[in-house]
Amino acid sequence: MDQGSHLRPGDDGELSVLIGQTLLGFRDSFVMVMSRARQRVIQGFIVFSIVVLLLWIAAFLYGSFYYSYMPKATFSSPVHYYYRADCESPASFLCSYPVANVSLMRNKKHVLTFGQAYRMSLQLEMPDSPTNQELGMFMIKTTCFSRDGGQVASSARSSMLRYHSDLMMNLRTLLFLPAFLTGVAEQEQVLQVELFSDYTDDPYAPSVTAVIEIMSNKVQIYSSQLYIHAHFTGIRHLLFNFPLLSALVGVSSNFIFLSLLFVLSYVRLLFRVNLGAEQLRTDGLLSNRDRNLNNNQHEDAAAGTAELMGPLQMTPTNLSQERTHL
Repeated sequence: MDQGSHLRPGDDGELSVLIGQTLLGFRDSFVMVMSRARQRVIQGFIVFSIVVLLLWIAAFLYGSFYYSYMPKATFSSPVHYYYRADCESPASFLCSYPVANVSLMRNKKHVLTFGQAYRMSLQLEMPDSPTNQELGMFMIKTTCFSRDGGQVASSARSSMLRYHSDLMMNLRTLLFLPAFLTGVAEQEQVLQVELFSDYTDDPYAPSVTAVIEIMSNKVQIYSSQLYIHAHFTGIRHLLFNFPLLSALVGVSSNFIFLSLLFVLSYVRLLFRVNLGAEQLRTDGLLSNRDRNLNNNQHEDAAAGTAELMGPLQMTPTNLSQERTHL
């Protein structure tokens, strides 16, 4: 019984060997799992970096296309009139018509884009004075000139103040009297005159300046402003009115195109690497075969030569024996 209850000395060694092998298997499995996990993390990081890079390039390409293709939507410039006031006739306030010269250049670049239709309008802030009310209709002439002084386009538009009866003027004055007294509001009218409804600049003679002339020497003006609005059509209309949707479609299209190019380039590179490895393997096999053939040919040639020269071959021992015999 005592002998059966105790383990043999060989059993302890076998148990320790089994435990060691199990621990080694666990260690190998753990190392393999960690190496695979690290490899997956590295691959995921590389894929993420490539995707981010392609997205950035796609957004950059769309932004470059947008800012190079889309012209400026609006442009405004103050209009300052000049006139002569040294006349001797007391019948008129001014000796000449008010004329303004407005530049269509910004930072030595043309404001208007070639081939794009624009709408030009003039905003006039005029006092609601008896002089302007008695003025009635007046003409506004606009002429665009090129750099060499040639006339590119011209237009003439009429305008006048809105009519208000004396009763309406008195009621309006009483209603807005606190605003008038505090300076919040003024007794004025704002006129919006359309100078060009569909103006397209000439690419061979682009406009660099616009001359605005009010053909009345009794007109009274607080301030004036020239507005130019682009009238977009087609793709520009979509890009301007739906910027988020256009950006999403443009960036997605660029990303898909760049991804396709990247995948095709990567597949071509893998195919070239595999083809090179197969070619190297084939070249190695051929070189080994040629080397074996050359060795065999040399051995065969040496053997044939030895057979042919067999009777003529004499060793030094044979030569000495023949000399002694002689």
